[in-house]
Amino acid sequence: MVLTGTLINALCIILGTVIGLFFTKIPERYKETILNGIGLAVVLIGLQMALRTENIIVVLLSILTGAVLGESIHLEKKLNDVGSWIQKKIAKNNANSTIAQGFITATLIFVIGAMSIVGALDSGLRGDHEVLITKAILDGFMALVLTTTLGFGVILSVIPVLLYQGTIALLATQIEQWIPETFLNSFIAEMTSTGGLLIVAIGLNILKITNIRIANLLPSIITVGIVLYLYSLIT
Repeated sequence: MVLTGTLINALCIILGTVIGLFFTKIPERYKETILNGIGLAVVLIGLQMALRTENIIVVLLSILTGAVLGESIHLEKKLNDVGSWIQKKIAKNNANSTIAQGFITATLIFVIGAMSIVGALDSGLRGDHEVLITKAILDGFMALVLTTTLGFGVILSVIPVLLYQGTIALLATQIEQWIPETFLNSFIAEMTSTGGLLIVAIGLNILKITNIRIANLLPSIITVGIVLYLYSLIT
């Protein structure tokens, strides 16, 4: 089945979150140190992805256009409003709830990246779910660790993961008829690099070094395809 890899990925995130909930009562100093460790690891993952670019100009223009679009529609505020609404519904008596933060952070980590796209494409094009199953195991462990510090909100990231990867997998069954293989390979490389920069930003925010409105940069994941196409026309 085309969606097998995506469903396994979602299941692992759910299992990781459920297990992580049993470790939320550990002392704050442990949580702080664990979160710092996660931040450092996330920065490293992001840098590895960002360095895969074949054209830094495309990445730069994608980030800039994505930032303008994200700020113009107040994407970060809208996502926070969704998280806050969920937080009010689920955690009415917990003033310190981090559901919104957990939802947004986990979503960005699980959705942005080469494995999401490549894995979903492999599922759709070749019925090969190996990449997504590998990602599922990694995401499961990450969900466990994130849940110990950010709480229940991590499990809500399953929804965008299912929608994002599932859509790519379903479209992939027809994608070869629309997009040349050379352009597709270039898109994956530049999208991975652009996503890597956003992952670095997540890590820096986790470490409290910066306070970047990451969600307002998310449209760059979409604009990278447009920028790459236009750039290829003039070069």
